[in-house]
Amino acid sequence: MTGGIVPLIDLHDGEQIIFEGHPSWRATLAFYIQGALAVAVIAAIAWLVSSAGLGAAILAGGVALVVLAGFIKRMATIYTITNQRLRIKRGILSKAVQQTRIDRVQNVNTDQSVLQRILRVGTVDFDTAGTDDSDFTFAGVSSPSKVVEAVDRAQHAAAAEQDSPQQL
Repeated sequence: MTGGIVPLIDLHDGEQIIFEGHPSWRATLAFYIQGALAVAVIAAIAWLVSSAGLGAAILAGGVALVVLAGFIKRMATIYTITNQRLRIKRGILSKAVQQTRIDRVQNVNTDQSVLQRILRVGTVDFDTAGTDDSDFTFAGVSSPSKVVEAVDRAQHAAAAEQDSPQQL
């Protein structure tokens, strides 16, 4: 990569990053709304049962925790497309890494609900050869069509690399 950006994965020889990113902040809006509503209900109950001060404290603290949890959840997921592989890394303290070679990708499908289309986010699902791993998806990505284009570029780069004569 150029411009002093440090890649978030260890690259193999000849491997180049084509796309690297996190789920979009717009994709976490549903999490924020549900969390804020739950906190509001708890704060209202505390307000009625105890005092207005306790309800307000629960509301402020709860909303802050929901925002922090959503941010951490989003930033702890990293999607990477290189000219050799697809990779999903999840987690901060404990990590789960899922990856496959780019030449194993057979189909790339996108899914967007009406709300997701309005928010310009969606899910990109990858079908890979010879695996039962049916959950290889980039969820909540901004502009899923750009992710599909990045996979297409990666597959063309990998094919061109295979077709070029090997130097001894």
